[in-house]
Amino acid sequence: MRVGAAATVAASIALPPLRKKLGLHPAASVAIAAAGPPALAVLRPRTRTRDVALYALQMWGFTMAHEIPYDDPEGLRRRLKIHYPIKADRLIGGGQLPNARLQRAFAHPSDPGALDRLLSFAHWAWFFVPHVSLLYVLARDDDLEPDGRRFPRAARQMAATYDLGCAVYFAVPTAPPWWAVEEGYALEEVRRLMLDVGEQVLGRAWPHLYESLGGNPWAAMPSLHFGSSVMAAELLRETGPVAGALGWAYALTLGFALVYLGEHYVTDLAAGAALAAAVRSGESIADPVVSRVSGWIQDLERIANPEST
Repeated sequence: MRVGAAATVAASIALPPLRKKLGLHPAASVAIAAAGPPALAVLRPRTRTRDVALYALQMWGFTMAHEIPYDDPEGLRRRLKIHYPIKADRLIGGGQLPNARLQRAFAHPSDPGALDRLLSFAHWAWFFVPHVSLLYVLARDDDLEPDGRRFPRAARQMAATYDLGCAVYFAVPTAPPWWAVEEGYALEEVRRLMLDVGEQVLGRAWPHLYESLGGNPWAAMPSLHFGSSVMAAELLRETGPVAGALGWAYALTLGFALVYLGEHYVTDLAAGAALAAAVRSGESIADPVVSRVSGWIQDLERIANPEST
């Protein structure tokens, strides 16, 4: 059992990045990536290190899975939804996209300004903020709950936010505003300001960095940038008012940045916030199923690690 679990963990790390070379079916790629965390839970007895490794492996699986629809760009393009967020945001913006209104009000007509740089860095910080927030929860775990159960619960909620959002990316691929404008589906002038800032700040390194992080450009609805930041803010709020205030300050700043920079519609943000709220409120509903599955994995863990019992 230990050999099988170790092989599954190794496969979940190594095979998804090679899926196109190996000709793996998308469903097989997702299944392999998803098998990693439960296999690791079977392989190793529970410790804080294992809890962190489980979350890291889950995030690796999400990173691979959310790119999979774009492995077939032409097929994904045929299913791409473009118009409904434009219509919804024009209602919100009084006839014009909020992205265009904000850029017209605050953006420099040619060169990136201080606000553009500040909000771009806030956007880039998202790659770290939700996960650093969980590490803060982990550091406070003993102070808040002597049994050390707060971090696993927080990590489970964050993981569910990412995974459910990824499922929507598969089911309803949706174009972001900058793409819709570039392709002529929206007539408003909306620039992708982050690109200008990246070229200004990072120079020649920017194109390589941008290409490496490009992933799936049509993974826009819901905004997991905003949804995961809202989840992080709520998890931080549970640790104390100061941490919660900082978390919400970042989430709201990021929300403004995503619309201003042309990365997301307001509709995307609303869906991301609704997703985080649904995960939070739905935990009690999902808990019986989660507890049962956790019990099965713990049984296998005891069989695989008899010396720890």
